[in-house]
Amino acid sequence: MLKNCLCLFVACSSLLLTIVPAQESETTRKLWDTAFIDQPKRPASASSAKRRYRIATPNVSPDRVVGDTVVGVTLWRLRPSKSTDTGERILVQEGSESIDWIPERVEADTRLTAGARVRLSVEVARTGYLYVIDREQYADGSLGEPYLIFPTTRTNGGNNEVKAGRIVEIPTQDDRPPFFTLKPSRSDQVSEVISVLVCATPLEGLEIGATAQKLSVQQVTTWEKSWGGTVGRLEMQNGAGKTWTRQEKEAGSNATRSLTQDEPAPQTLYYKPEAKSGQPVMVNIALRYGRATPTARIRRRS
Repeated sequence: MLKNCLCLFVACSSLLLTIVPAQESETTRKLWDTAFIDQPKRPASASSAKRRYRIATPNVSPDRVVGDTVVGVTLWRLRPSKSTDTGERILVQEGSESIDWIPERVEADTRLTAGARVRLSVEVARTGYLYVIDREQYADGSLGEPYLIFPTTRTNGGNNEVKAGRIVEIPTQDDRPPFFTLKPSRSDQVSEVISVLVCATPLEGLEIGATAQKLSVQQVTTWEKSWGGTVGRLEMQNGAGKTWTRQEKEAGSNATRSLTQDEPAPQTLYYKPEAKSGQPVMVNIALRYGRATPTARIRRRS
């Protein structure tokens, strides 16, 4: 079971949003700037063409979004490498063999299959603390037990402090294996729900352990009621299928390495029009499966 997903079941639209700061520098990393929303009769600038997003939730307006409340997520699906690949590889020891896998970007609403190998990278727009929760979701809409899959003491010693430009990978490149495998749990499971929570200060009462820990349903429900709500989603135009880059690999493996404005941006941006600067933000991502038969769970490391 993949513990942590953001529930966002919404239709896509053809509207485009361009995310580029009004005064862009090579070192300042910004995820959001509504001044670059594509509108009729407004020509696209040369800089805006570098990063374009499609509004995937047309009923959730991107107006009046506070930039530091935005959360960036890239879902990576791994495939065996080919001799013609130019992207970065992940080396995985499988029995007596070492096999290269290529992470490819996929959009958040991509249907996944049992046995798929996936990774997540998360990026925030402000300094704070990151928590990631995983739950199974079933055909009747009910959710399984929540598990905190990040942070753990096996990742940066349990340090979950984040800031703009820093990538948090789940699992990390040093984990064995460095990916989640989707495995059947129940015949009526339809998705994994990953909840990403960003707070200005650490959550009280949580003791970080070496492995994923079970949380109380009541506690997670309270967080959702307080910090969840309506969430919009943007998908990078022409981003799906692009492979992992050297810059992303370096930033994911080195906590002191931050991505700059000109380096690869998240595939998916989540925004909450009503969120205020500095308030906790919680968004749900639903990793859905392509068949109604036994679907998936992310196998947690013990």
